[in-house]
Amino acid sequence: MAETTSIDVSGEMEVPPQRPAGGQNRFSIDMPNLPSLSNLPTPLELIHMVRRSLRPWTVFFNINNFKTAVSMQRLQNRVTRNLSYFQSNYIFIFIVLMIYCLITSPVTLLVIAAVAYGCHKIRSVNNNVNIAGYSMSPKQQVIALNMVAAPLLFLAGAGAVLFWTLGASCFVICLHAVFYNIDAIVTEENELFLAQVV
Repeated sequence: MAETTSIDVSGEMEVPPQRPAGGQNRFSIDMPNLPSLSNLPTPLELIHMVRRSLRPWTVFFNINNFKTAVSMQRLQNRVTRNLSYFQSNYIFIFIVLMIYCLITSPVTLLVIAAVAYGCHKIRSVNNNVNIAGYSMSPKQQVIALNMVAAPLLFLAGAGAVLFWTLGASCFVICLHAVFYNIDAIVTEENELFLAQVV
């Protein structure tokens, strides 16, 4: 009366690679398997990409298109569509506010310029430097220079500059995204494109 059931559990299993016992714990980072940061655009390339995809400023600042939303659902759709449609304009506003903050904070600008010049010199010379019997590669020299510059930037008020820029940018961008009626400028042929982007 007791029926037996047989299940086939045969097959090949791959055993996960074992970590070396010495020196690594479970919190260690596997550096070779991290994605490479070399394919990220440089700041200059980022600025060129933003400039190529900017929407006209006359459309962006058209005061006839600023209206309140009728419902929360329409407000949510409006904000999402505005953020995707005017993305480059919003990035440009952030960059302009960041430049304004750096110009109005000369000590921060001076520290950043000195660090940029130091990194440029280290990369152009491209020689190992011996400090206290330890040889430092150019990459390690740049990291050390940036680590020394971090407290200087803190003392110069870079944290306040960064948070003011983030706050002002978020305020301006959210204000525009909430009140700008994108339905007034989007035509039917662009609607399909925007639906695919969002």
